[in-house]
This record gives sequence, C-alpha cells and structure tokens, in this order.
Amino acid sequence: MPGFSWLRRGLLVAFLLIALLRPGLPDGSAQAATSDLNVFFVVDTTTSMVAEDYGNGRPRLEGVRDDIMAIAEELPGARFSVITFDTKGHVRMPLTTDTLALETITSVLEPQVTGYAKGSSITAARQALAERLNAARTSHPDRPRLVFYLGDGEQTSSAAPEPLHMGNGLVDGGAVLGYGTPAGGRMKENTGLESNGGAQDTPYVQDGSRDALSMIDEGRLREIASQLGVPYVHRAAGDPSHEMLQQARPGSLDRAWDAGSLSGRTELYWVLAAGAFVLALVEAAALIRRFRELRPAVGRAQP
Repeated sequence: MPGFSWLRRGLLVAFLLIALLRPGLPDGSAQAATSDLNVFFVVDTTTSMVAEDYGNGRPRLEGVRDDIMAIAEELPGARFSVITFDTKGHVRMPLTTDTLALETITSVLEPQVTGYAKGSSITAARQALAERLNAARTSHPDRPRLVFYLGDGEQTSSAAPEPLHMGNGLVDGGAVLGYGTPAGGRMKENTGLESNGGAQDTPYVQDGSRDALSMIDEGRLREIASQLGVPYVHRAAGDPSHEMLQQARPGSLDRAWDAGSLSGRTELYWVLAAGAFVLALVEAAALIRRFRELRPAVGRAQP
C-alpha cells in the first residue's frame, strides 16, 4: 500500500534523526573511561615474596599476580608498565596497552635466585620509577600517572631505605598493596633452575638450623604510601579490587567513581538505530519486489 510505504519511510527517517540526538535514561551507569591513564606496577621480587602465608599457604607472589590482572581488568584501555626490584630496580615492561604482554610478564615473575640474595632495600626501584614517571610526564603531561607498589615491606639491607618521594606532582594516584601476615611464612629457595619454583622437593630458606620466616612489615609499607601520597591497603586472598581502586583513584581526574563506574545514564539510541535498521530492511525488500514486478511489465511493453 502506498500510504503504508510513506509511513514506513517517515518512521525510518524519524528513528535516524532521534538516534543522532543520543537519547537516554538518567540514573544509569557508564564504565569509567580509563584510556588516558598511565599505570606503573612496582613489584617486590625479593625472596620474601614467596613466603607461604597468602591464602591457604600460597606464595605472596601469587596474590601479586592476581591483583595486577584484577587492576588491569578494572582499567580497560590504560597503559601499563611493570618495574620489579630485588637488589636494584628493573623495568620489565615499558608502558603499553597490550594486556596480553602484561599477563605474560606477570605470570613469569619470580624471586631473585636465593644464592644471589645479599640483602635488599624496599625502595630499590626508586630511580627506575622516577625515570619512567618523568618520561611519561614529558611525553603526555596531561595523562594521570598511577603507581601501585606491591610488596611486603621487609627491609633486609643494613642501610636505611631511601625515601620514595617522587615530588613535583609525578604521582596522581595509586596504592601501596601489602602481602603477608604478622605470623610470617616459610620461603622456598629459588635455585635458578627451570621449573624449580614451588616444587615439592625444593628446600626452604634456612635461618641457622631451622626454616627462615618472613613477616610483613606494615609500618614500612605505610611509610612508603605516605611518601608516594597514596593509600595503604593490606591484601589477602579473595579481597575484591573495587574498594581498593576507589581509594586509589587519581585526584586529578574529574570523575565520580561508584564501585568502579561513573554515574551517568542508560543510552537508548541503539534501540532507535536497530528499529531504523529493521525498517530499512523492509524497505529494501519492498523495492526489490517492486523491481521484479516491473521487469515482466517492461518486457511485455517491448514490440
């Protein structure tokens, strides 16, 4: 019917015009845009990080791995860098949006070979971190920089740790995440041999005639948090990441985080766009049918 065809076309145009206005309902939520964040993970890989007091006797590094990937999942599109430290700091991965590379680097984190461990400082990554933060600010001065320090706070160097003050607004947010318990845990040696870590027959680090114990030092971790200007959060197996990330949000971001999301609205333009698409399909089918009906008529009209 001609009248119905014009009605259908009118609705198609109306749907497209209204969809361009992006209508929506208030009180919905939209995931926070995080593509403008530079996130630095500073990871303690000293021997104490394999102390078996995370969860049900798991090494602390397993908690570190879990938390790094949980943070990455909560900050889609952000750029991530990994810096580890034992006797000194090492940049294991420069800033990248490649979360597969982050997962790979994280999965192979191992402590320093036990035979080479001669005492370490909890701020051994200070210079490497400062250099990376300065470089990030130089290349993208408007992009907030988050620092997540993951460790147990155990200082085994005889020298006092250097302050981890970055200064000059280099750190916009982040958190110091602590692993371990006051009771402590035993640590398996890392001999440097392939597939050594966690093997049943791997010996434990010794303290004289008994197994050595490593205990978390939350006092030192809180000092580092104060120096960086970020909160301290103790992490245990099963702890959710939402609350920690709410505390760690960068103050320079003008966003209202609510359980990992921005308050906003529910978009409805896609409903109108889908309706327009269906009407366009119907219109196309009608045109094809009319074209087929016209072809025989044209053929009969020819002499």
